[in-house]
This record gives sequence, structure tokens and C-alpha cells, in this order.
Amino acid sequence: MSSDLPRARSSTPPVVVQVWGEAALFTRPELKVERVSYPVMTPSAAAGVLEAIFWKPEFTWRVVAIEVLKEIRQFTMRRNETTDLASLAEAASGRRRVDTVANRVQRHAVCLRDVEYRIHAHVQLREHATASAAAYRDQFRRRVKRGSCFSQPYLGTRECTAFFGEPDTRPPWQHSEDLGIMLHSVDHSTTPPSFSWFTARLDNGVLHVPAQGIPSSGVA
Repeated sequence: MSSDLPRARSSTPPVVVQVWGEAALFTRPELKVERVSYPVMTPSAAAGVLEAIFWKPEFTWRVVAIEVLKEIRQFTMRRNETTDLASLAEAASGRRRVDTVANRVQRHAVCLRDVEYRIHAHVQLREHATASAAAYRDQFRRRVKRGSCFSQPYLGTRECTAFFGEPDTRPPWQHSEDLGIMLHSVDHSTTPPSFSWFTARLDNGVLHVPAQGIPSSGVA
């Protein structure tokens, strides 16, 4: 599979990691009050999994493809949420108590059950990088082999824990489907954060991710 994917400037194939979990919730942005999940993992969620395993300020992850290894199955869940949210500054200082009892609301979510994916991604160096991309790729592979991570990865929302390991050779689930407009990436360097999108299609169980997304202003 990796031989068919876009290569890095050094002609190296992407690194691969396999992730799985009992449930996932990749929330569609147009349906985020009563949450509805995309049918497959989004590139931004995949990048979050990779960063939980290994990340440094010297590089970013560019996801090039996501293989779906199990049939897409859905289930519904009712969750307790609060509308009383503290700002990051308030949370850091501990100045305000969040009253979850007085502000509790119940909301439904359409989630994915028993998911498994293979994520293919490149290391993209920043200008101040002090090591080669090969060195970061090797560190990533060693951490995957050991099962090391900076924080426990999750599949779209923190209630949906992700487990990870070295990839196997199973073929992807043979299914093709147009998935519509999907979130490509989030740029946190702007205020407020800016979003980019792409037209997603699952092709024989593989979601190919373009190098660049379309900025929000370019989406109808």
C-alpha cells in the first residue's frame, strides 16, 4: 500500500501505524450539537493520534492516507454534557468552579463501533529542525514498537480510547463511498483558528488525503 502513496521529497514512503478501538466519534462540523460521526477517521483526528504517540516542535505530521480495516458500523449514545465551559485561562488559574449539575444537558450522538485503521503519514520538517526526517521517523517507529505515547490517543473524542501498534498486512475493507466535504486540518496559528476542507471519498477502503485543503472561505 505504501508504495502507491505520495512519497516525501527524499523519495521515502510514509510511516504507518495501526490504530483501533471499541468506539469512535469524528464529529461532522454541521452536526455537532446532536453529534453525528463521519463514517471514517478524519485526517485531523489521525494527526492527533500521531501527535499523541510522537511529536516535536521541529516537525508536523502530514497524513496521506487512511485505510479502513473493519466494516463501518454505527450506534447511538446519550451523553451528559455541560453548557458551562471555563476558558483556558480560568481553567489554568482555578479561579472559577464549573457548575456541571446546574448546566447539564443530555445529547444524543451517532458513533462508530469497533473500528480499526492504518494511518500513513509523512514527517514535514520546520525551518528550525535540528535532525533529519529519517531520525524522527525512526523515533516514531521505535515508540510504536514499544507502545510508548505522550498521552493516550483517542478516536475523535476522549471517551473513545485508541490503541495502537505496528501495522499488519490485512487488506482494507473493500468498500467505496462518497463522504462529502471533510475537515482536512486546523491551523491554530491564527486567531480564531482557521479550518481547511477537502472532498472526501473512500475508494476500496482507502481515504486518500490531498496535500492541501481548501480554506473555509473557498467552501460553498
